[in-house]
Amino acid sequence: MAAHAGTFRVRTGGKGTQEITRQVAEVVAASGIRTGTVTVFVRHTSASLVIMENADPSARRDLEAFFDHLVPEDTPYFVHTYEGPDDMPSHIRMALTRTSEVIPVIGGSMVLGTWQGIYLFEHRRDPHQREIAVVVTGD
Repeated sequence: MAAHAGTFRVRTGGKGTQEITRQVAEVVAASGIRTGTVTVFVRHTSASLVIMENADPSARRDLEAFFDHLVPEDTPYFVHTYEGPDDMPSHIRMALTRTSEVIPVIGGSMVLGTWQGIYLFEHRRDPHQREIAVVVTGD
């Protein structure tokens, strides 16, 4: 079994989802692995990863609005607000989603559904530079 690793950075524009499918696919292609899995991991506690609808952006806007409603920034009992009112809500949103995704690789390509894309889900209001680690394993 072989393994190949890579990293890339994503500059976010603040809260919201940003597709990273192409960058992950480039690491998979560079690996030369035909059959296996790819693990994608975001190295931060205020951003996460989701596999989400990639055809209609309104689905992602609805997801973002749902999380704004579920974990509002004006929650009065949050005490971890050192970096601002979006500090603790961003950590909770990350904990409710995922920091990694595992996707099958068959024929040298990720096996995503027709309408699936891999998204970095930024939970902070300000732009950030996020690092994504990718490991492809298989034959």
